[in-house]
Amino acid sequence: MESSEIALGESQAISARDAWYPSRLRDIFILRQLVSKDFKLKYRRSVLGVAWSVLNPLLMMLVMAAVFSHFMRTNDPSIGNYPLYLILGNTAFSLMNDATNNGMRSIIDAASLLKKVKINRYVFPVQKVLFGVVNYAFSLVAIALVMLFFRVPITPYALLLPVAIALLALFCIGLSLFLSAASVFFRDVIHLWSVVITAWTYATPLFYTVSILPDWMVRLENFNPMYHYITFIRDVMLWQTLPSMTTVLGCVVSAAISLAIGTYVFKKFERKFILYI
Repeated sequence: MESSEIALGESQAISARDAWYPSRLRDIFILRQLVSKDFKLKYRRSVLGVAWSVLNPLLMMLVMAAVFSHFMRTNDPSIGNYPLYLILGNTAFSLMNDATNNGMRSIIDAASLLKKVKINRYVFPVQKVLFGVVNYAFSLVAIALVMLFFRVPITPYALLLPVAIALLALFCIGLSLFLSAASVFFRDVIHLWSVVITAWTYATPLFYTVSILPDWMVRLENFNPMYHYITFIRDVMLWQTLPSMTTVLGCVVSAAISLAIGTYVFKKFERKFILYI
């Protein structure tokens, strides 16, 4: 009941501004409204509220560190601070996972609003990615606590973290545009994506390092976008060094390709969405 009331309020607010808001300003206003709505819905009736976004990555780090810590230190002593290695990788991958899963369903879930209000459809998948970035911002508190506990200093290299997150967000926007369009016509995409994410999780060095992989798998990692984004983040936060040119190019190229394909597919088929939702 409450979510329907929020949706009704949104449609009324959007309609009231349609007459005089320029197109881009209206889109920005709608994005802000939708992010605010998702934030309220996520933490509604939650005792811990926003604190859960800090506790969740910490608890996941503790469990995984307890299971894999000794094994990884034995096989790769150069890894450094293993709990920090874990939480940096897990939070970045969770951003992609949450953003694409929510973005994929964004057009389907917004069906009632799309039928009532004239609105640029791309706003919905983009909004889900932005909400994922907001949640990631809270997980930075958990990362800071881990660094403080283990006395890992924050260096000027950390100023490059927003660059990595911005590139990752663009990559997720492209994926979300593509997946949201595909899922409108083929609902099986929603189920297939969960399988892809599971395989992607194990194919990405979240709790292990590439040094334990055979050469052919190491070469394959060069084509894994999440490997480049996570390496970028670990370089500036854990190893406190500038990312290599290969890592930066991997991030930029992945974001550009994802955005190009996602935008093309979304724009090509968006006029037919209303017939299938």
